[in-house]
Amino acid sequence: MAVPSAAASTDSDELQVRTEPGGGVRATAKVVFDAKPGVVFAVLTDYAHWPELFEVRMTLADLKVQDGIARIDLRIEHALLPGERRLVTDSRAATDRSIVTDLVEGDFKRYHRVWTLHAADGGVRTLAEFELLVAIDSMVPDWLVAIAMRRELESHFRIVKKKVLEPVGAEK
Repeated sequence: MAVPSAAASTDSDELQVRTEPGGGVRATAKVVFDAKPGVVFAVLTDYAHWPELFEVRMTLADLKVQDGIARIDLRIEHALLPGERRLVTDSRAATDRSIVTDLVEGDFKRYHRVWTLHAADGGVRTLAEFELLVAIDSMVPDWLVAIAMRRELESHFRIVKKKVLEPVGAEK
């Protein structure tokens, strides 16, 4: 099932969200950022500040980085789900332009996210490809999760777009 298109975070962005036949929700997007790939990469891998990139209430319970893998333990509060959900993931930079995040444990059945960054417009902008597959361990139907996910990703992309323009987001 495809979720009807809503206003994307900018006219140049593409976001598709749909339920998966085997359960869960898949989102794919192409997002343009007005910053170099290194700046976008730095913001997306600043794991200690991840909660700032989302409108949904979340807290960082623990963060450990070892051998290039960041284990992130998040607590997420969401209007669709009673109480707090735990999401523990491992994130790693597959390359200097690709970030892969996978479920370790928590209140999710599946969680897989990939960001792939490409230089655009002579390297001054970034074209990001995004994929997310999520299945929450809950009674909430996937079609409802898909509707909420679309809104949350649009908001997330807007927040990241602002964050990459801040002076502290200077390329490393």
